[in-house]
Amino acid sequence: MFESIGWGEILVLIVAGLFILGPERLPDAAAWLGKNMRKMRDFATGARQQLRDEMGPEFEEFRKPIEDLRGLRSFDPKRAVTQHLFDGDPDPIGLNEINGNGAGKPNGHPASAKAQPEPLKPGEKPPVDPDAT
Repeated sequence: MFESIGWGEILVLIVAGLFILGPERLPDAAAWLGKNMRKMRDFATGARQQLRDEMGPEFEEFRKPIEDLRGLRSFDPKRAVTQHLFDGDPDPIGLNEINGNGAGKPNGHPASAKAQPEPLKPGEKPPVDPDAT
């Protein structure tokens, strides 16, 4: 329930409560808040248990899609699109090859590198590509 509240936020709430309520009423307010939070948690647990008892085995069938939806909280659309388009290639456009670090590739060579042609023999003319000139 309070997964997104950190210690800094709790400290700010305590200081704000101290200024708003004063040191005399703050312990009573904290006790009241704790008691009511416990009541709400007990009500929620009781309702869940009652629903589980009344529905029987069908409760798990309804619970699974909700658990799947909770898994979407950590969904990263950018990562999903990259994964789909580039099949998980960490360097799809070859930036590591340009930068010269070759990170993520075996032996520093890009995965899509072509075999290097044989060097020219002495006196041999290089091939000419008329479209490139």
